[in-house]
Amino acid sequence: MSELILRVNNIVKSFASGAETLFILRGVSFTLEKGTTAAISGQSGSGKSTLLNILGGLDRCDSGSVTVADQEIAGLSESGLTAYRSRRVGFIFQFHYLLQDFTALENVMLPGYMAGMKKKAALEKGRALLSDVKLEDRLSHFPSQLSGGERQRVAVARSMMNDPDLILADEPTGNLDPGNSEVVAELLYAEAEKWGKTLIVVTHDEKMAERAMLRYTLEGGLLIPTPPVQEGSPSQVCPDLGDTL
Repeated sequence: MSELILRVNNIVKSFASGAETLFILRGVSFTLEKGTTAAISGQSGSGKSTLLNILGGLDRCDSGSVTVADQEIAGLSESGLTAYRSRRVGFIFQFHYLLQDFTALENVMLPGYMAGMKKKAALEKGRALLSDVKLEDRLSHFPSQLSGGERQRVAVARSMMNDPDLILADEPTGNLDPGNSEVVAELLYAEAEKWGKTLIVVTHDEKMAERAMLRYTLEGGLLIPTPPVQEGSPSQVCPDLGDTL
């Protein structure tokens, strides 16, 4: 039986703009099962990054619920959200956010070490992850010594360090040329498959979106499935969760 890893129910998010309230998300609901890859597209300003930030515990919704591996996150304290982000979520952003004074290996192992992993174990896993993204010969290189594509591959490896339930990637190829974009996309999906991770990618990159098992468009504050969904996919969108909650 497939394992449900993410349940999003009726997420609403708004922002005040002067005397006006702007609704960005108007009741987003969906579920994903473990090992699913999903791509979310939509126009700039449609709320894609806002949705991803809510799923990752970087932002709070006005109402609704987000449950990840049986943990409801909407009501968590700030310290609870910090622990959630450390244990359950791997982030990849458009900019790599690598620490400039740390080597590629140190950047990858740091989240594990900070989460309590023994240094030796963190080093070993960091080396393995960098080998996965074809950077085994760049372990001791600093970010300034790496190309843009290589830096983003380090970020991909880092996102897997703490064995998270979710990998959330926000325009991970947005700053890359077409050649590096293709390489990063291929390695990201390959890593998600190898480690059995649930991956959600926000992207304008059509080729990256095409690799996903499921595709959605965020439009008018709602998440709309983009057909066709692959036959036999381990997950499906749930616009109305109803009595399943």
